Amino acid sequence: MDLIDEQHTSTPFYGSRRLTAYLNAKGHEINRKRVQRLMRLMRIEAIYPKPKLSRRIENHKIYPYLLRGVNIERPDHVWSTDITYIRVSNGFVYLTAVIDWFSRYVLSWRLSNSLENTFCIEALEEALSISQPQIFNTDQGSQYTAVNFLKPLIDRDISISMDSRGRALDNVFVERLWRTVKYEEVFLKDYRTMKMKDAYRSLKDFIKFYNQERLHQALDYKSPEYIYHSARS
Repeated sequence: MDLIDEQHTSTPFYGSRRLTAYLNAKGHEINRKRVQRLMRLMRIEAIYPKPKLSRRIENHKIYPYLLRGVNIERPDHVWSTDITYIRVSNGFVYLTAVIDWFSRYVLSWRLSNSLENTFCIEALEEALSISQPQIFNTDQGSQYTAVNFLKPLIDRDISISMDSRGRALDNVFVERLWRTVKYEEVFLKDYRTMKMKDAYRSLKDFIKFYNQERLHQALDYKSPEYIYHSARS
């Protein structure tokens, strides 16, 4: 899983066939079926259009994707969320974050050692305590299609948007955030040697740096926090 994560971060267009070939070339005897299972466990897929490969929970409502061709013009216009996998010394954890598309500002985040959606709801509720968006975008994962996750959005009349199946680029700003977190923090610090509590502290420091100090070329070399708050005032 650690090797798959690093290679996927480097080449997000690699599907299960290429990842299987990559692992075999590294001397790991593993078949494609197992690679596909691990990719599902890690919630990753290659970034390109593809047919439906997994079944969603039948009684969960799926909302249409609302952001194709939409110009993001202000903070709180669009927020989105996602989950990524991080290896630590005693296993692995999942990181979720809520991000504002206009400013790239991380409004909230949580770590969890399971994929139960409690940590996703906690991150959502913290973000909503700051402000609320016009549109909230997720993928079609069961964490986000569950009634207990959608209720806070519905109660506030927030428009719900969900990525098309097999279209990871529909949530491109979160994908870019994960790439930044992996390359500038997780891989650099080698979280494989950290316990979860140490990973939490290190991530907390990095996300504070990302929000307050990291200069983004797309933001005219200003920080996400500066853009988020100055554009709202």
